[in-house]
Amino acid sequence: MTDSPFVFDVDQSNYEQIVLQGSHRVPVLVDFWATWCQPCQLLMPILAKLADEFQGRFILAKINTEEQQAIAAQFGIRSIPTVKLFRNGAPVDEFMGALPEAQIRDFLEKHLPRPSDGAVAQAEQCLLAGDAPGALGLLADAAAADPGNPRIILMMAQVHAAAGDITAAEQALDSLPAAEQDKPETRQLRGQLFFDRIALDAEPPEILSRRLEETPNDSAARYQLAAHKVMANNIEPALEDLLQIMQNDRKFGDDAARNALLRLFDMLGDDPAIRRYRARMFTLLH
Repeated sequence: MTDSPFVFDVDQSNYEQIVLQGSHRVPVLVDFWATWCQPCQLLMPILAKLADEFQGRFILAKINTEEQQAIAAQFGIRSIPTVKLFRNGAPVDEFMGALPEAQIRDFLEKHLPRPSDGAVAQAEQCLLAGDAPGALGLLADAAAADPGNPRIILMMAQVHAAAGDITAAEQALDSLPAAEQDKPETRQLRGQLFFDRIALDAEPPEILSRRLEETPNDSAARYQLAAHKVMANNIEPALEDLLQIMQNDRKFGDDAARNALLRLFDMLGDDPAIRRYRARMFTLLH
């Protein structure tokens, strides 16, 4: 235990309490280090200084990889220093090496709670209750008070998408900083908007199904029906439809089925259930 109330030496006896359980309350920054590692010695006082400065907005957990080899092995630590940020019991981001203080601050600010996060949570509750205008009002006020919070912009995009304003949702996503564009939640929402737009311009699912019964090789009908299935969270049949188009009609829509599959893979992230679909697409490509 260190002298700071925000910095902890972690071992097997307190790992679950401080890192896993603790990260459900505030973000936990886990520093994997070793006594012989010179970059570790340079990084550690910077992290401890920031932990004290941020006064509980995050907790710093120090794990000596020489003494806690089992924990280090659990996370595949091969290079030190490695620093992982935990939220809600799982690592959500990381960096390696002794970064300058300014870069570490940028890394932290992406994840740490901000005063406007409460308004974002309230807006989410309004959206769940079906009150999109109320949600947008809360977010507009939050954006005026904290214009640098990307979570406000992402929630605005989600509200616009739920209200059926796909263009406004896309514009909101486009306004996110470059560092936010490749995050899973951004890619997932972009994928959803992609399929929403296809389905919006398509015939109803029952008509598309009848078209396919009459003409099984109607790629346009199958493509649009796949979009409806994605919107209904009927994912595996949608994947099957898109793979069938790839197999039978690669020229359709300038390889539209492959592009749609890539969007859908972005939406699904690391879901193990889709690995075989990625493999099947790879086989069709080669």
